[in-house]
Amino acid sequence: MAHDLVIRGGTVVDGTGVERRSADIAVDGDRITAVGRVEGTGRRELDADGLLVTPGWVDIHTHYDGQVSWDSQLAPSSLHGVTSVVFGNCGVGFAPARGGADEHEFLIALMEGVEDIPGTALHEGLTWDWETYPEYLDALARRQYTVDLGSQIPHSALRAFVMGERGANYREVPTEAEIGEMARLVAEGLDAGAMGFATSRSVNHRSRDGQKIGTLTAEEAEILGIAEAFAVTGKGVMQFVSDFKDLDAELGLMKAAAIRSGGRPVSVSLIQAEQAPDRWRQVLERISAAAAEGLDFKAQCAPRSVSFLVGLETTMNPLIKCATYRSLGLASLPLAERARRLADPELRRTLLAEAREVRGGFFHMARGNMDKVFRLGSPADYEPAPEASLGAEARRTGADAFELVYDALLERNGEELLYFPLANYAGGSMDAAREMLLHDRVVPGLSDGGAHVSFICDASFPTFLLTHWCRDRTRGEQLPLEFVVRRQTHDTARHIGWHDRGVLAPGYLADLNLIDFDNLSLPAPRMIYDLPAGGKRLMQKPSGYVATVKRGTVTFEHSEPTGALPGSLQRGAQPAPA
Repeated sequence: MAHDLVIRGGTVVDGTGVERRSADIAVDGDRITAVGRVEGTGRRELDADGLLVTPGWVDIHTHYDGQVSWDSQLAPSSLHGVTSVVFGNCGVGFAPARGGADEHEFLIALMEGVEDIPGTALHEGLTWDWETYPEYLDALARRQYTVDLGSQIPHSALRAFVMGERGANYREVPTEAEIGEMARLVAEGLDAGAMGFATSRSVNHRSRDGQKIGTLTAEEAEILGIAEAFAVTGKGVMQFVSDFKDLDAELGLMKAAAIRSGGRPVSVSLIQAEQAPDRWRQVLERISAAAAEGLDFKAQCAPRSVSFLVGLETTMNPLIKCATYRSLGLASLPLAERARRLADPELRRTLLAEAREVRGGFFHMARGNMDKVFRLGSPADYEPAPEASLGAEARRTGADAFELVYDALLERNGEELLYFPLANYAGGSMDAAREMLLHDRVVPGLSDGGAHVSFICDASFPTFLLTHWCRDRTRGEQLPLEFVVRRQTHDTARHIGWHDRGVLAPGYLADLNLIDFDNLSLPAPRMIYDLPAGGKRLMQKPSGYVATVKRGTVTFEHSEPTGALPGSLQRGAQPAPA
């Protein structure tokens, strides 16, 4: 028998958590038809001897809401073996949206502020061939992609659509009629194929001009009114982001929403906050208690620290606000030439003096925190030892810490990045992230693929889970490979309601990665300028992905796109194979 594709002799880690084994995999159409010894030939065969064969990664926390309207590749996530993504997270997005420049500008400014996606790129790239949320899904359904996509209804866009300008103000309370209309629109969106609904209750989420997100203090009547839509349709997941300043109030509201929704799944973002390093455990205690009562509560955690990347081309360039830097036009110079000019001793003295006085700049932020500033290096080191910090180096050598920052930024011809962990790094290690990942109510997430494009590059989380937690970690215990693969395939897919993927077994979607595990690596991100209007973004291209297969078609070979676009919009939950 001839199959469309046969993958020969790989080490199969099938997504269920069972021990890896040597096997062939046969694919016909977009489905796996055999796993084991495959006697027949393939119209195309891939030699997987010495390679891991895993399901394609399922990333349930991205922000490709705008990028999907102009880009079919969806890098950087697709470069890292991701074959399915979900966006609309954190309550920001672009549908529903009434026609007109004012509402479009509001949604763009909010996305730019919350997720650091350049407004110029969004203005040029967004097609706006929709107003309602179902029309937005229809627009996505007209395109093909390297990955499958799922979309959630963003609370901020919904609020603005129903309440107008009042919806942008977190102090404004919707009327009973407006809550009813929001619920109706959410039900309409769920029936049209939304994966769920997402909202933000974080003070960190602000528009470009600093305005707090309109959903920040949405009251119980509003949240529970929207939850009714889930009970009516019996569909979807509710996703919450919260600072958890008042644990009982916030988790009590989420629990009430889960009950009002008829027990639909709830997804909660979880990090270790520097200011309250043990609060995440209290969140998990309450999530576990809710689960014990029969509610489907889970947390999404970042598998490494959440950090800023500081460099000469990033938003966090310490020199960008210096008068001399601007007057000399240094930002417009090619990077290597800029680094050469900045090495001039007199210019160095001038810029350091100015940078120390810039309010709101990196030096102001890092003052007193230099023990948390590190060279990222290449390959990137995301769990450096405390003695590798620039603060420790300053004490060891007697050098000024800010001078060390300046000089480090010139290394590697100006490409060096400084790594400034903000969360999941209290105590100087990732032990908390490991503990989260091991918890039975936690799945990996929060990669924010497509967002924070000029100072964070966390779409590489799936690759990092393998390289760091399963192979390279030396500053603490590792994690079993089979466990990690299950977490970011089977478990993430099931949490969002996709039961047709994340497992290598007959009948499941033929979404696979062939990985040279021994040589899988993450170099430092580099800045590229390929967004609409010449916008910039950090790109971290891994090595070690020999091939990625989406729905039976090879989409990437050695992280280079083949041009095939077998992925598409997925409308809602997907059933398991019969």
